[in-house]
Amino acid sequence: MNADAVINKELFTEDTRQRLKAAFDAAVPFRYLVIDDFLDTAFAHSLDQRFPSLASMKTHYAGLNEKKAEDNDFVKRDAAFTALHTALSSPDITGWLTEITGITPLRTVDDRLGYGLHQGGDGSFLDIHIDYNIHPITKLQRKLNFLLFLNPVWEEHWGGLLELWDSNSKKAGVRIAPLLNRAVIFECSEISYHGYNRIDVPGDITRKSYYQYYFTTPEKQLRYHDTIFRSTPDNSLIKKITMPVKEYVKNGIKKALLSAGLERFLK
Repeated sequence: MNADAVINKELFTEDTRQRLKAAFDAAVPFRYLVIDDFLDTAFAHSLDQRFPSLASMKTHYAGLNEKKAEDNDFVKRDAAFTALHTALSSPDITGWLTEITGITPLRTVDDRLGYGLHQGGDGSFLDIHIDYNIHPITKLQRKLNFLLFLNPVWEEHWGGLLELWDSNSKKAGVRIAPLLNRAVIFECSEISYHGYNRIDVPGDITRKSYYQYYFTTPEKQLRYHDTIFRSTPDNSLIKKITMPVKEYVKNGIKKALLSAGLERFLK
């Protein structure tokens, strides 16, 4: 399945390209886009219907800063997810992204640090953070985050809205509901703080999304760091004290592994 069969064709018109480029460049608190109806409508609904169960997801995180599940083993999943990944990795899409964002060259990476599925059940959360900046194996710089939400129903009072924060983590500048077929694209940088607050959902509803990251040639003298979580005003005092210590130790260990040539442990 090629990009034309998966992606909404209206996104490739000249008028749409220019509109998206202007919106991306003007966005605050950092450069981002929200695009509804990103995929062909029928294809988007099929992804929701074929999304794996939460229990079957490969990796489950439950720590100080996050509670969610992740999976990118698409060989074991419905072929529609491989079709989506193939389309989003195509030259048509990387070229389209370059035109809109001005970032070139753009490349994808085929491992869990480059694409996959996220899912969270009741109580799921992801604290405010910036992402790792250099892929430990390829040494490419992570430059764009692409998120595609796959939730046909989402009530705002359930929580779980994607939040884009200012660089000082003082307040959320933007809150985005994770609605079906809504894509969010944003520049990955040292100020692109984002996350979502704890969700409270009824029954077996979960928060489902597809993620894909785009990489480029590293900026000169860029030093590796892993994900960096930062406390926010609503965090408990214990969390505000514990978080920076945890982040310092975690990043120190990962930098030491990278310096020792043990990149495989970071993948």
